[in-house]
Amino acid sequence: MRPDDWHLTEDVDDFLARAGEFLRSRPVPHLMPLTWTARLRARGAAAYDAEGAVFGVLERAGEVHAAFYRLSPHRGLGLTPLSAEQADALAGRLVALGHSVPSVSADDATAAVFAEAWQRHAGEASRVRVRLRLHRLGTLVPPQSLPAGRGRLVGERDHEQLMDMCRGFAADVGEAVTIDAGSWAGTRFADKSYMFWENSDGTPVSMAGANPMVAGLVQVDPVYTPAHLRGRGYAGAVTVEVSRAALAAGATDVVLFTDAGNPTSNALYRRLGYVPVVDWVVYDF
Repeated sequence: MRPDDWHLTEDVDDFLARAGEFLRSRPVPHLMPLTWTARLRARGAAAYDAEGAVFGVLERAGEVHAAFYRLSPHRGLGLTPLSAEQADALAGRLVALGHSVPSVSADDATAAVFAEAWQRHAGEASRVRVRLRLHRLGTLVPPQSLPAGRGRLVGERDHEQLMDMCRGFAADVGEAVTIDAGSWAGTRFADKSYMFWENSDGTPVSMAGANPMVAGLVQVDPVYTPAHLRGRGYAGAVTVEVSRAALAAGATDVVLFTDAGNPTSNALYRRLGYVPVVDWVVYDF
């Protein structure tokens, strides 16, 4: 395999013209490039700090075998599944063209072979930032006993409380982002739909978001309950509500990520009918 089998472009429309059918053919493992390219097309590069974005497609004999995206020189590389040979060719191509890669995000096996290839070609060692687990909904199994209250769609009047919960989520997962009225529209949280679980007096106690559907797939993200309200079944209840809404909207796949090292959240989503698909990892260089 030659490094120049990787076709690179800065044009998201050119990328999707080449790779769109390939990405849509397996939406679950291709979740991240589908999500981010849809965001870029909907809102433009400036909205997502995507100046200097680069996309790549591995093509041989007119057939697409893999793809990648990097939204800016300061943001990480996202990969579809790659073999060690494909990862080595990509690393060589990126180094030859002078592209920086501060991090890589992919399924565990792909991220590992790319990290090894990047060290060979760029001389940069890697370290694990986070390990995640991707789950796909099988048959939704609501808890036998739901907490008091109900689920409801989040509306405009809830915006301040929604932003507060998103700030709490970001702090919990170590996501460096400013979330307020002025910055909201530029964050990844802005283009989602949300559900609250509210208790009997109408106070929201948990929230779950869902990305817009792409290729029949909906990603549930984020799910958050303030620390002092945890352990009461609110996260499970609101996840059921947002999952039902996705299915009702016609989703053929509903997925979510968890922290691979968090037994509580992994057990919760399994009870609700979510089945582990693949472990995911982010390496920093």
